[in-house]
Amino acid sequence: MGVFVAYAGARGYTLVDRVLYLPQAWTRDPACLQGVGLAPDTAFATKPQLARRMLARGLDAGLPAVWVTGDSVYGHAGDLRRLREDRGQASVLAVPRNEPVWRGWEQVPVKAIHATLAEENWQRRSAGATSKGQCGYAWPWVQVGTPRSADTTAPRVCSLWFRRSCTDPSRGTAYRVYAPRDTDWDTVVQVAGTCGCVESSFETAKGEVGLDAYEVRNATGGYWHMTLALWALALLAAVRADPRPQAWPAPGGARPGLGGLAASPPVGGPELPLPPPGRGCFLAVTAVILGSGPVH
Repeated sequence: MGVFVAYAGARGYTLVDRVLYLPQAWTRDPACLQGVGLAPDTAFATKPQLARRMLARGLDAGLPAVWVTGDSVYGHAGDLRRLREDRGQASVLAVPRNEPVWRGWEQVPVKAIHATLAEENWQRRSAGATSKGQCGYAWPWVQVGTPRSADTTAPRVCSLWFRRSCTDPSRGTAYRVYAPRDTDWDTVVQVAGTCGCVESSFETAKGEVGLDAYEVRNATGGYWHMTLALWALALLAAVRADPRPQAWPAPGGARPGLGGLAASPPVGGPELPLPPPGRGCFLAVTAVILGSGPVH
């Protein structure tokens, strides 16, 4: 199992970082850790903790991300929310129905706020196109926070957004949004719709670069297999994103290869090929998507 960071932009999406997720039972068994090539004192880390480290690493490396989004596993994590608030990073993170949020000086679960919404509060918006056409959902929003956080001059605000299917109103998701005060409705909807890029990236990585096709016996081998697969996936994404025709090298000329891509990164540079700023960076908004999935 691994935790991954995907990157989505105007020209496509790809996975840009990864880390192995170790079950807690493993970290309680030094012999098991040593058996797969890990230090016997390796500490357990939750998926949100691993995602937080990768998100901080990407932002520190200069990843030009306007938004961060992810499912409720990550939206529920307080440390992850504090990271994006401390950095002023806009985010749209799904939260569970029992997630407590502040309304005035009282904390109430998300589902209690959802129950107060009138039918006229819901507006239909498309979260993007699918193989069956536009994916239609209805959305309302509610500003949340303590009275101290309700400063009308604050550049960024915290709010709850709800989404329900137009064909089956019983299916819905709640999102905690942290964004500039003047963010328009359609932008939030579009960012929330990018979460599917993680699953799509997994399928592409398994089908085109063999992310799940490995036979390793230790964590180091699994880590490097994931790394090489992500390098290859990023190369394919960059080639697809470049509208210029690709000239075939002359016989005997230098050919870019995965060997060069998998070489050690420059000192102080990112560990994986990140899209350079000013390139249109790989959806009409640029977002980092957090997710987890099997690698075998």
